[in-house]
Amino acid sequence: MEQECDGDIVYMQQEDDWDRDLLLDPAWEKQQRKTFTAWCNSHLRKAGTQIENIEEDFRDGLKLMLLLEVISGERLAKPERGKMRVHKISNVNKALDFIASKGVKLVSIGAEEIVDGNAKMTLGMIWTIILRFAIQDISVEETSAKEGLLLWCQRKTAPYKNVNIQNFHISWKDGLGFCALIHRHRPELIDYGKLRKDDPMTNLNTAFDVAEKYLDIPKMLDAEDIVGTARPDEKAIMTYVSSFYHAFSGAQKAETAANRICKVLAVNQENEQLMEDYEKLASDLLEWIRRTIPWLENRLPENTMQAMQQKLEDFRDYRRLHKPPKVQEKCQLEINFNTLQTKLRLSNRPAFMPSEGRMVSDINNAWGNLEGAEKGYEEWLLNEIRRLERLDHLAEKFRQKAAIHEAWTDGKEEMLQKRDYETASLSEIKALLKKHEAFESDLAAHQDRVEQIAAIAQELNELDYYDSPSVNARCQQICDQWDALGAMTQKRSEALQKTEKLLETIDQLYLEFAKRAAPFNNWMEGAMEDLQDTFIVHTIEEIQGLSTAHEQFKATLPEADKERQAILGIHNEIAKIVQTYHVNIAGTNPYTTINPQEVNAKWDKVRQLVPQRDQALIEEHARQQNNERLRKQFANQANVIGPWIQTKMEEIGRISIEMHGTLEDQLTHLRQYEKSIVNYKPKIDQLEGDHQLIQEALIFDNKHTKYTMEHIRVGWEQLLTTIARTINEIENQILTRDAKGISQEQLNEFRASFNHFDRKRTGIMDAEDFKTCLISMGYNLVKP
Repeated sequence: MEQECDGDIVYMQQEDDWDRDLLLDPAWEKQQRKTFTAWCNSHLRKAGTQIENIEEDFRDGLKLMLLLEVISGERLAKPERGKMRVHKISNVNKALDFIASKGVKLVSIGAEEIVDGNAKMTLGMIWTIILRFAIQDISVEETSAKEGLLLWCQRKTAPYKNVNIQNFHISWKDGLGFCALIHRHRPELIDYGKLRKDDPMTNLNTAFDVAEKYLDIPKMLDAEDIVGTARPDEKAIMTYVSSFYHAFSGAQKAETAANRICKVLAVNQENEQLMEDYEKLASDLLEWIRRTIPWLENRLPENTMQAMQQKLEDFRDYRRLHKPPKVQEKCQLEINFNTLQTKLRLSNRPAFMPSEGRMVSDINNAWGNLEGAEKGYEEWLLNEIRRLERLDHLAEKFRQKAAIHEAWTDGKEEMLQKRDYETASLSEIKALLKKHEAFESDLAAHQDRVEQIAAIAQELNELDYYDSPSVNARCQQICDQWDALGAMTQKRSEALQKTEKLLETIDQLYLEFAKRAAPFNNWMEGAMEDLQDTFIVHTIEEIQGLSTAHEQFKATLPEADKERQAILGIHNEIAKIVQTYHVNIAGTNPYTTINPQEVNAKWDKVRQLVPQRDQALIEEHARQQNNERLRKQFANQANVIGPWIQTKMEEIGRISIEMHGTLEDQLTHLRQYEKSIVNYKPKIDQLEGDHQLIQEALIFDNKHTKYTMEHIRVGWEQLLTTIARTINEIENQILTRDAKGISQEQLNEFRASFNHFDRKRTGIMDAEDFKTCLISMGYNLVKP
């Protein structure tokens, strides 16, 4: 454990730097926590203790120092027993100084981070300890540390065909690597034959449980974490695997050197023979390929069909007789090479490197060139035969198709150069377009024939037809004429489409003019009708409503004028197109009878009627203002007179009911009321005068008062009648009293009873009420 060398120190520094940032991966951090914790506890239990949380339990430095003492067998400086931060930092520094004394350079790891519980730094420190005390001293065949451990794993698992250990991450995911290590050293613990590569959970749990139960290797990883991670953490796997190495290292040393030497010598002799066989077989095969390829690359054509058929027959003999044995040799060569390399790998010997130019890849490249030459030669033979067969047939086919096409093109150029569209109407243009579309379809249908003619000419050239110059000349003439027809077709199509577009534009403008002129014309006619319409209003609100509506109408005039100008602009656009492009149009707008002159005439009429309507509304507004003044003048007086009459009526009623004083006193009081009422007559007369003015102005309603003149008149007459009747009643009571000798008290009693039974307060009772009143005063009425 005390061995220290510069090579191992450099390796540990590189290993630490290689994976430092990957500690941040959550899945890897979880694996490292479990693995490092189990590894630490596997040593701390020797001192009767353990840790639960790797970044918390090492913060005071005590268990960290104890761990180093257990794994090194040495005593560290006496720890500080205080619980202050300074004591913890001191203890951690003592541990870090001890690690450094073992030749380990701690990169970016300080005591403060460990004391603060920095998980990343704590895991990094434990990994450094694992590297130094559990992995650095591993040495297998001149390799040490990580490479030595990997080589040990490869050698131990080599006999297991479904195990391929290449690294310390994904090579262990299926669990077979762990199971193979256990089975290699303790075959009685695992039935390896029953394990399946596609069941990694079972494999991993089997290996971990067996290692913990029988090999005293604590369970450092969870099968779920390994299976559920795309790439398990390399540090966790290395730590776990190192425990297997230390558990089995004694068995490894027990292998006898004599058996190993004998086995190696025998294997080496067999391998040397395989190497010699490979070299000879490869040389022979490459030589045969070298001689064969020039024959296959000979492309000198024959002039006769018989000679070309003989060449084809020779090639078929080659494929049927000469090549198959060489295919077998190539296959056997690859089998021998793979077998040799496997034996060398199993013997932990360097891979076989054939002499220059005789590598498997060299043979494969040469073989590929051979097959490429074969393919080219066969294609050339068949093409030559087909060329000779088809030459005459193609030449005749070319002449037939060329004649048919030339007959079809006769007269087509003259037709395409006509300018009949310049004087055509829109309907005639559309007919010409349909006719031209039919010609274009016909032209497109002949495209295949032209392409066939060109293809035949091209094929005749490729087949070296003797009369290719004349074929090419005729083909070129057909192609040139075809291009000319295409250009003229396109030009005529563009001319027809342009003319159609211009006529359609004019037609659309006609239609747009009609669509916009019709509603605008209707609007102007409606506006003229409204502006000349007579109106009858009775209130200031009604005339204000008419004025507001008129102002709103006037506000629309600018927008209406824009619409008028837009409509006229459409007409001007038509004229511009006709003048610019010399378009032939006949007649007038087919969609409307409205013309620009009519639109302007009606617009001028609307403009004339607007100020006339303004004046009429102003005059009516003044009249309604005067009417409103008369209404308010009448209402102001009526709203005073009406309540006054009502109040006087109520006061007279109270005088006749309350019976204060003698009848003479009541009579005096009533006559004073009568005088005051008579004196109010001038106000009634004045109100009559205001009413007369309202009637003359033809005012029929007044929202400022609930009283009409008729109401005032009726109320005034009722007031005069009531006061006169009441005075008469008092006078009659005085006469009755004096004639009958009735006392004032009796009268009061009669009056009180009467008032009591006069429930309606009208001064009149019906028969039943009167009978009840008499009974109340002591009269016994007997029916006759």
